[in-house]
Amino acid sequence: MSVTATIRIQEADFDVAREIAALTKGRTDVGAVVSFSGVCRGDENGEPIAALTLEHYPGMAEAEIGRHAGEAAARWPLTGLTVIHRVGRIAPGENIVLVVAASQHRQAAFHAAEFLMDYLKANAPFWKREEGRKGANWIEARDHDDAAAARWTKS
Repeated sequence: MSVTATIRIQEADFDVAREIAALTKGRTDVGAVVSFSGVCRGDENGEPIAALTLEHYPGMAEAEIGRHAGEAAARWPLTGLTVIHRVGRIAPGENIVLVVAASQHRQAAFHAAEFLMDYLKANAPFWKREEGRKGANWIEARDHDDAAAARWTKS
């Protein structure tokens, strides 16, 4: 099945409902839509967060996300896929990322969305700096994110 994925990296916020509507408009082959939206927290381990700043390597980030979207479409029978990731300064409560996976059946949509989020969290070429009371710090990769992404590796 050939699925066209919409992949955007942008500074502007996005509307989750509008993105789902755009993916499913006029479609009768969609029986399930699974979405995940990541939002900037205002607290990390009891420490207030003023903002996150996300940076990326233009061109490379889109290509890598596209490659993983293609892998998701090859692994599961998807009817649509949208991935939006914001960059720039993001305040607590604002959207960071959206993954929407559509399929005829829920299981494929759930798996594809989870696969893509695990990849985005652990391996996508983004750099995240957290601003707090003690200044700004670059966020290192976390072991539990790497473990979540590793479970999708084909042997």
